[in-house]
Amino acid sequence: MNWLKKQSMEIPNKKFINGLTFLEVYERVADLACRLNTYVKDQSRVALYAHNSEEMALFFLALLSLETEVLMLNTRLTNEEMTKQLKVLGIRVAFSQDDTFISFHEVLRNGVREKLSLAEKFKPEQIAVIMNTSATSGEFKSVPLRWKQFDAHVQASQKSLGVTEEDNWLLALPMYHIGGLTILLRSLYNGTRVTLMEKFDQEKMQKLIESAAVNMISVVPTMLNRIIDRIGEHRLRVVLVGGEFIPKPLVERCLKKNIPIYKTYGMTETTSQSTTFSVLEYPHKWDSVGLPLENVKIRIGDPDEDGIGKVLLQSPMLMDGYIGHEPIAGFFNTEDIGYIDEDGFLYILDRRENIIISGGENIYPEEIENVLYAHPGISECAIVGKKDAKWGQVPVLFVVSSLDEDFIFNYLAERISRYKLPKSIYFMDELPKNSSGKILKKDLAKRYADRKN
Repeated sequence: MNWLKKQSMEIPNKKFINGLTFLEVYERVADLACRLNTYVKDQSRVALYAHNSEEMALFFLALLSLETEVLMLNTRLTNEEMTKQLKVLGIRVAFSQDDTFISFHEVLRNGVREKLSLAEKFKPEQIAVIMNTSATSGEFKSVPLRWKQFDAHVQASQKSLGVTEEDNWLLALPMYHIGGLTILLRSLYNGTRVTLMEKFDQEKMQKLIESAAVNMISVVPTMLNRIIDRIGEHRLRVVLVGGEFIPKPLVERCLKKNIPIYKTYGMTETTSQSTTFSVLEYPHKWDSVGLPLENVKIRIGDPDEDGIGKVLLQSPMLMDGYIGHEPIAGFFNTEDIGYIDEDGFLYILDRRENIIISGGENIYPEEIENVLYAHPGISECAIVGKKDAKWGQVPVLFVVSSLDEDFIFNYLAERISRYKLPKSIYFMDELPKNSSGKILKKDLAKRYADRKN
């Protein structure tokens, strides 16, 4: 069924997006759909280019109501990258908050409306959203997410995180990323409220938390690290943390403040969450990424003697396959390396692409980074590999810190094996991150190559 129409009939006066009720959102979406239809017409696939805002959310929902496939364009892409993505996907119509494409303003001032009825029920096999991955590396893959995947996701997530009448989820992650978009869709499905933030703002987030205006947030560790010491009184019910590993010192600071952290693991290809757990309920499992959600199956492929291997996944939230590629048959290779403990908790050691093989030994950067983050003098850090004639690869460290090179080296030497020690240390004012706050190790590896040359 059309979730928006259902909620507008059952809970019309309940707040949904910021101060707008479900009925108000439905009426605006219905009006927008009539306006948009004059632009979309016979187009089966369009693009949306915008930062988080009420207008963006309304345009997105209106396009879905037209049963149109919506490509969510990353606002950090260059014009060349956007042009390539649109061309490859055969998209001729795109909408934007500014004048990059057909502007929201133009659509809203257009008096032409084509009468139509919004879809009563979405077809399970119909593609709703397309998100491109790894575009910053030059080549991208297009992930088609169908209504059957979103339907499975919202139900499994609800069982994992629960739902209350008072829920108000702060949406600070960009909606053109799966972690942000699913907040909107989960709130719609659950009949709960969402508060939009154009971009991460630690001052504003702190005020919303301490005033109890919101009780649920989704963040990546770099965001959480910037707000955790600022949080005083709160009524948070869920703090969903994903996107990269969360250092133990940060977890400990959260536990001391009784912050209800839910660690999660997922990706665009799996419609966000695949595993989740409450760290407060399982503090001894703090370094895992949790238990599989309902109907999610995870196994370890080609395990070594310690049970460490490729993380393989199968679930109803998993995409059918990349656009233009062969469908997925059986389990999907996440390209992550990890293991499952005796209680069924999944542990991710690192992305396969990040693992450094030095003299035949596997070096997991996250292990070294976790040791570094245990020191209060380390603000940000990342270990990447560089080619080495003798060892094949060796680790190098990029760090944001007031500590000097000798101190950092000696600090690590007391805590990790010699072959894991970084061969070079580079100091930076800030590590490069994507729009959701995730550290870009590929950029760091390139910077090393540029410095070398």
